[in-house]
Order: sequence, then structure tokens, then C-alpha cells
Amino acid sequence: MEHIAHLSKDKKLKKIIALQDPYLLVSRKNVYLHLCSSIMSQQLNTKVAAVIYNRFLNLYKNKNPSLQQVVDTPFETLRGIGLSNTKTRYVQNVCSFFIEENITDAKLHKMSNEELIKYLSQIKGVGQWTVEMILMFTLGREDVFALDDLGIQQSIAKLYQLDGTDKKVLKEKMLLLSARWSPYRTYACRYLWGWKDNEPKV
Repeated sequence: MEHIAHLSKDKKLKKIIALQDPYLLVSRKNVYLHLCSSIMSQQLNTKVAAVIYNRFLNLYKNKNPSLQQVVDTPFETLRGIGLSNTKTRYVQNVCSFFIEENITDAKLHKMSNEELIKYLSQIKGVGQWTVEMILMFTLGREDVFALDDLGIQQSIAKLYQLDGTDKKVLKEKMLLLSARWSPYRTYACRYLWGWKDNEPKV
């Protein structure tokens, strides 16, 4: 695999790649649902996040709901699956934005990473990290680097024996390291998460 050969030029990264199964990015449909799922799962462990998302699908007889269906779902009904008031608002914000902007998956696929981060971050409740996760795990973009992800920061600090106490200095060093991994920085992140077993649930 081309990405493994490229990333393996970094000897430290090569060691942790060798410990894991090869990973292939995939492109998924219904971006809005993955955004909703990402919001629901924030600050939750993977198992709890999966339970809540399954309850969400159960509201729609285990079928993927349309944007309008989510917007039309009563606030208290969404709260009832275990979402906070804030997360409930954010989920409905996502679906309202997609309806208002007439967003399709095809429209998002045509945009660059930077354009997508700027565009989707307009939605209240959606920040840069969330969009980066969508770029990686839903749109299958190969060269995204999650600089602000705590798991990535911890993995890199441990693997390269960097001091993680000064976040600004750490991030500068992370950017220098990750520049060598381009154009496969998403894969590098995936192996760094896998090494620490803290892959975000999206």
C-alpha cells in the first residue's frame, strides 16, 4: 500500500504501523447523519455513544431519517434518548443548515478540506475538530491532520518523547513532524489513534 510505504520512511511511525492491521479509508453517504452522530458522541465513551445513536435510529424505525424528519422531531423526544439540551439543539442545527443551504453529499465532495472546515464550522455546535473527523472518516480525505485532538497529541508526545506540558510548543513540533507524512496524514492519525486505542467515534 502506497500510504504505508510513504509513512514507513518515518522509523518511529513504521514501528506502530507494523503493530496494526492495514487501514483503508472509505467514503460514506449521508454526511449530515455522521455529523449528528459526531455531536452525539462528544465527551462520551464509544459504547455509550453507540447506545445513544441506536436509540436515535430507533425513533425512525431503524431507518436513516431524512433531514426534515430530524428537524420535525420534538425537542423532548430527542432529549429522551439521552441527549443534553445543548446536543439536541446542535443536532437540529445541523439538519436545519443542510436544508437551508440545500447541501448534498456531492456538493461537499467538490469542496476542498479548507473550504469544508470554514463552511461547516458556521453551524453552531460544529467546530474544526468535528469537521476534521468528517473529512477523515466520512468523506475519506487522505491528508487531514487533527492537530487539536488530545489522543493525537498524547500519541505523538509519547512516540517522539516530546514534552506535552507546553501545548503551543508541542503543536509546533507536531506540525513539523506531520509535514513529512503528507499526503497521507489521515492515515498517520489513524495509526496513532490505533496505537493508543483511542480512535474517536464518528
